[in-house]
Amino acid sequence: MPAEVRDDAAAISGELAELRHAIHREPEIGLDLPRTQAKVLSALAGLPLEITRGEQLSSVTAVLRGGRPGATVLLRGDMDALPVTERTGLPYSSRIDGAMHACGHDLHTAMLAGAARLLSARRQQIQGNVIFMFQPGEEGFAGARQMISEGALDAAGDRPVAAFALHVASSQLASGVCSTKAGTMMAAADVFEVTVHGRGGHSSQPHRAADPIQVACEIVVALQAMVTRQFDVFDPVVLTVGSFHAGTTDNVIPDDARLLASIRTFSAQARTRVMSAAARLVEQIAAAHGLSATAGFPKGYPVTVNNDAEASFARAAVTELFGSGRCLTQPFPLTGSEDFSFVLEQVPGAFIMLGACPQGTDPATAPYNHSAEAAFDDAVLADGAALYAELAVRRLAAAGQPL
Repeated sequence: MPAEVRDDAAAISGELAELRHAIHREPEIGLDLPRTQAKVLSALAGLPLEITRGEQLSSVTAVLRGGRPGATVLLRGDMDALPVTERTGLPYSSRIDGAMHACGHDLHTAMLAGAARLLSARRQQIQGNVIFMFQPGEEGFAGARQMISEGALDAAGDRPVAAFALHVASSQLASGVCSTKAGTMMAAADVFEVTVHGRGGHSSQPHRAADPIQVACEIVVALQAMVTRQFDVFDPVVLTVGSFHAGTTDNVIPDDARLLASIRTFSAQARTRVMSAAARLVEQIAAAHGLSATAGFPKGYPVTVNNDAEASFARAAVTELFGSGRCLTQPFPLTGSEDFSFVLEQVPGAFIMLGACPQGTDPATAPYNHSAEAAFDDAVLADGAALYAELAVRRLAAAGQPL
């Protein structure tokens, strides 16, 4: 079976590259991806799939029912691009100003469409159902959460026993090499919004005003001290203030100062604690100076946690499909975040990285994901499609048995 899947995936690799290039040329950002959705629907046309389109977003959920009854497995591929102006110089570079598939989601979409073809051709041998989750809005729009709310996890009639997602990397991993780990795979990501409320006045008489800038500056420094003194280094917290805005000119004390911080955590416990501690610190520093402050956390992405058994299963599947040496055990969680975490909160599964560094490029120095110069190797499209298919077939065959 593994050799057959690899060969069949290789046979359609050219078509997968064409689909990937078409998506790459017309990147779309956020939850509304009508052109990308149309390309996916065209790629799935004629396959024995039950297809549902999203109501509030341009998602595609497709269900393949196998020839024999059994459990359900979900495969996710995200479809959205980033607000980046491309500088790769590739012949299929983005034609949309200010938008680029800089994180490889165009590859994920093509791989998942390829897996749908591979599995449809094996429909009669499949024991159970496969949900193909083509998801918009991974890059900060929580598209997975919205698809879940619209019923994607229940599209086959019963909850999946396992869920898998692949993500390509333009550097760090050699082309075709996978990496995953049990437990925490990626960080939670939250935005911390702070507004310090003061009282404006003339810069020559600060005692007649209530200066929010000085207090906001003190808050920035205190937040860093809070992280180093209140949190365990073995359950780390990364807090970065990336935006600070106050005032309009040199001789006016403004009414307010606003800042935004990014907070990354690697456990649900640390995430809960840092939200409480940061808000308390902001409010109390402001109060100590006779000012007030408001602090809030818009909904972010939770920690991406791989199920131990499913991560082990995925590593074994990669090794069986491609041979030893093609799947590394990732030593530490990635500090990036993923909204596949919303799926893994409800379904045991695994998130797997797949190297796509172009041939002849050093993975250690190649531009990383989100760079305007990030480039991805088309050669991994067949690998990704084959791996998606193999994960589904193997996991369905093992349903009901201890992993």
